[in-house]
Amino acid sequence: MDFQPTEDQRDLRAGVRELLAGRYGRERLRAAADGGPVLDRALWRELGEAGLFALRLPEARGGVGLGLPEAVLVFEEAGRVLLPGPLVATHLAAGTVPGAADGTAVVTAHDLGGGLVTYLAESDAVLGAPGAPATLSAGEAVRSADPLTPLHRVPARAVPAAGTDGYRDAGALLTAALQAGSALETLELAVRYAGGREQFGQPIGAFQAVKHLCAQMLVRAELARTAVYAAAVTAESAGGAPAEIAAAKLLADEAAVANARDCLQVHGGMGFTWEADVHLHLKRAWVRARQWRTAAQAEELLAVDLLEGAPSDAGPSGGGLPEAGPSGAGPLVPVP
Repeated sequence: MDFQPTEDQRDLRAGVRELLAGRYGRERLRAAADGGPVLDRALWRELGEAGLFALRLPEARGGVGLGLPEAVLVFEEAGRVLLPGPLVATHLAAGTVPGAADGTAVVTAHDLGGGLVTYLAESDAVLGAPGAPATLSAGEAVRSADPLTPLHRVPARAVPAAGTDGYRDAGALLTAALQAGSALETLELAVRYAGGREQFGQPIGAFQAVKHLCAQMLVRAELARTAVYAAAVTAESAGGAPAEIAAAKLLADEAAVANARDCLQVHGGMGFTWEADVHLHLKRAWVRARQWRTAAQAEELLAVDLLEGAPSDAGPSGGGLPEAGPSGAGPLVPVP
């Protein structure tokens, strides 16, 4: 069977894409990368008003009342434009940290390991175990591979023992959606460049080697997106799908990193310059691949699940999914 978005879900995705195109276009991305403010509080509040952070919060609690399938569509679009900030942590904190749902507060998380925290200086709170939000602590700034993802290292005593375990599955899935969006965007960047750049009197996209690179990028991106959508639907219906989410994170991380590298190759020498956007996608993909669930952790979870022969929701998940409202727009429905 094929998984297809409903009409409401397609409208949601189109609306988010239009919003981000108007509020965070390439000019703002490049301005931030060239030394401007990494996190725009006014934009963050606009995202909150648009419902990005309260998307899965029940309507009775002031949220939008949608579900994981809708959330992954929204985060996929955010991944396409490399929207900076602790989007996943603030989304997960909606309903537990005051101000997170409407975007008046920025919430980060201990999701990288090694005592590293993203956007610590820009945040108002750190996501803790469910029901016990952690407070900010001082940290030492460390160099980040991604100029739009500032990092701080905090003392080991400042990292709560439970950490973000209760949110790990949802955090990994939403991060996978960001990665899938980045993989799809670098595919489009590569195809666009290959169609316009000419060598020997014809577009480089006519050369077999470039065609193969773009075809491989398409396969990776679509496989990752399908895995993310399927994991969202499974988790929504079964109340948890750690193995499916782990697989989606693995595939999305691989797609984001490999597609950015292949996109760079399609660009040739131009791809290695600061002016090309592809390096920003590659650097962000490296950071996201370490967030919420690393490749090694995902592989271990999948191995245990396979060896035990247990249902996907019976493996060691590191915690269930946080509360989410009913999906008002419906899931990504399977169409016979």
